[in-house]
Amino acid sequence: MPELRKDPVTGRWVIISTERQKRPYEFVFDRPKVIGREHCPFCPGHEALTPPEVLAYRQNGSAPNAPGWDVRVVPNKFPALRVEGELDRAGEGMFDRMNGIGAHEVIIETPDHDKTLARMTEAEIERVFWAARERVLDLKRDFRLRYILVFKNHGAQAGATLEHTHSQLIALPVVPDFVREELEGARRHFAAKERCVFCDIVAQELADGRRVVQEHADMVALAPYAPRFPFETWLLPRRHAARFEDAPRGDVESLARLLKGVLMRIDRALESPAYNLIVHTAPPAENHGDGYHWHVEVMPKVTRTAGFEWGTGFYINPTSPEEATEVLRAVRL
Repeated sequence: MPELRKDPVTGRWVIISTERQKRPYEFVFDRPKVIGREHCPFCPGHEALTPPEVLAYRQNGSAPNAPGWDVRVVPNKFPALRVEGELDRAGEGMFDRMNGIGAHEVIIETPDHDKTLARMTEAEIERVFWAARERVLDLKRDFRLRYILVFKNHGAQAGATLEHTHSQLIALPVVPDFVREELEGARRHFAAKERCVFCDIVAQELADGRRVVQEHADMVALAPYAPRFPFETWLLPRRHAARFEDAPRGDVESLARLLKGVLMRIDRALESPAYNLIVHTAPPAENHGDGYHWHVEVMPKVTRTAGFEWGTGFYINPTSPEEATEVLRAVRL
């Protein structure tokens, strides 16, 4: 059983998941696990190599756990957390712990082994986000789960261990401190001005224009004013909403269209780098309706986090967001 332990100094929770030691090449840095189609667990015909699917979009009513799918969601074979069991919160002297209750799922984005998210059609990308939305709506009914994170690691440098394109979803029994910090910052802004800070950012950046990478009627992609990483890009809906899973179909369609453009720009400008993609959303059981604004962050892996960053929490970014925006906007789609 995985376990969550709380650092008594910082209050940070850490997942101790010894079962994930079963993953091959776990501690080999930057070495992807190269698996051809004939052995890939995510390719059609190999459905038996994964746990049974919890969601699939299928063609012509094909059978579960068999070929004929467009998007398939399965439990992670080596999960960081498990749904079964009780939290069993406990103290051990000054230390706090609980069982590693949660969910860890994989969204297999396409049956095509060689297709990347950037090369998928807008409709295919939309299906990926719609599948993530469905899973969040299902998991949030479990009162034990306090936060649900949807993310993607693309490329070995970003943490991907399999080439076949996929995203992940992890549901946690606690709200992470990093999320709390963002929520608190948004709360302070709303308390002072009675406006959403992200809505203010969108309005100011659209008026300024220097950091707007691409925009559509419902969504805007921009380089944040103080980016941690070169070419970090945020995608925000113009319509205010606190939770990703509450987004209407029109916003999901616009997100897919905008994300495809952003990823194509990044691929062409930076020679297809590894990247992390994170969906930022409000916790399901908390009321942040007026002050928080869901969005997606894309962070290409073109620099490394080193001792200064780990020791201070500061980030050194060698590329200004204005310069990064110019480079991305110059790409011809």
